[in-house]
Amino acid sequence: MGTIIANTLAILPDGTGHAAGRHDIFIEGSDIVGIDETPEGFSADEVIDGSRRLTIPGLINAHTHTYMSMMRNVADDLSFTDWLFGTIEPIEDRMEPEDAYWASLLGQIEMIKSGTTCFNDQQMHIGQTTRAVVESGMRSIICRGLVGGERDLDERRIREALRERDAFAGCDRLTFRLGPHAPYSCGPGYLRGVAEIAKREGMGIHIHIAEGQVESDNMLRDHGCTPVEYVRDAGIFEMPTIAAHCIRVSESDRAILAENGVSVVTNPASNMKLGNGFAPVPEMVAAGINVCLGTDGAASNNAQNMFREMGLLALIHKGTHGTPQCISADEVLDMATRNGAKALGLNTGSIEVGRKADLALLDLGAPSLTPLNNPVAALAYSANGSEVTDVIIDGRTVMRDRELTTIDEERVRCEIARICERLGLAQMV
Repeated sequence: MGTIIANTLAILPDGTGHAAGRHDIFIEGSDIVGIDETPEGFSADEVIDGSRRLTIPGLINAHTHTYMSMMRNVADDLSFTDWLFGTIEPIEDRMEPEDAYWASLLGQIEMIKSGTTCFNDQQMHIGQTTRAVVESGMRSIICRGLVGGERDLDERRIREALRERDAFAGCDRLTFRLGPHAPYSCGPGYLRGVAEIAKREGMGIHIHIAEGQVESDNMLRDHGCTPVEYVRDAGIFEMPTIAAHCIRVSESDRAILAENGVSVVTNPASNMKLGNGFAPVPEMVAAGINVCLGTDGAASNNAQNMFREMGLLALIHKGTHGTPQCISADEVLDMATRNGAKALGLNTGSIEVGRKADLALLDLGAPSLTPLNNPVAALAYSANGSEVTDVIIDGRTVMRDRELTTIDEERVRCEIARICERLGLAQMV
């Protein structure tokens, strides 16, 4: 099937930055096959009038937990320890597997409606998020959450993760990684075992590191090292690794991350809401680390909106560093697109011939985009996600004129209300 997005204002890569201009974008199957020039033999089944649309690469949410979407606004204004162990884990213990399926669909609705086309998910309920992705049409990296104190190569969760990967091998929109949860929940022997399995299976790693001061203090007290050193010494960084948060990382930690090619996902809203602080993003960029952007789960963020994260990322470091030049709008857009694609090994993240057709179209008539003096700056400082009208993933339209084409939104809301009532979360339905 051939599609043309005609005469659209599109943001294309321009060296190390981005440039906006009027373009025709040609899509065939799942790929972008031409820009401005009609590819040989191309036949259009659909022409989308892009004259009142801003077309951007689909945003990449590089760290989240979509099964937590029904937990928004149930554990607010708590310390990290009380949030995780006092509130969230007891809810997780009461969840049924089917709950995670509906919760993931809810998170995917929110992401699609705010221009996200791909998410990197650490999940606890095997097969449920994956099933939701197959139905929604989104692109996802599925990482089975793993915890353990001892090395056990036959551990049940690892076996489940490998079976799930094999079962969905036919879906090109799905890839799989192993997800050891964090240094404080995985012993060094267990991490070494996970690293060996990842190496044997050719799988990447997705892990939380240095999320708060308590974690760093306990690691130094108990093991005489930082969380980054602990994970490195266990061999995790020998495979492609995405490290979420990395708030408490020293200059030597940053050198370790850079030397090992670790990609870091910063999560501004979640980190601030839990009182964990700010990741040293400008310093990590200066060290040569590939920094990307994520929301974290709705239990700690309360949203799955990458435009919100871009706005926060663009602003908070200017305030903490006392200079407006420490992170630019161009860099923020890269962290939400190209850097995420690089971290996840995806052929997405930019509008270029040969890339996958993962695109979001925004309404140029939206008040928040008027006047559109600088489209890249508008994405970082003005847009809020409500401007997104259409979303294309893998060449398929999953939202047209704000209407989802793959998910029954009303059914999802009804199922979430039922689940929340059963779990004792519902206050108003």
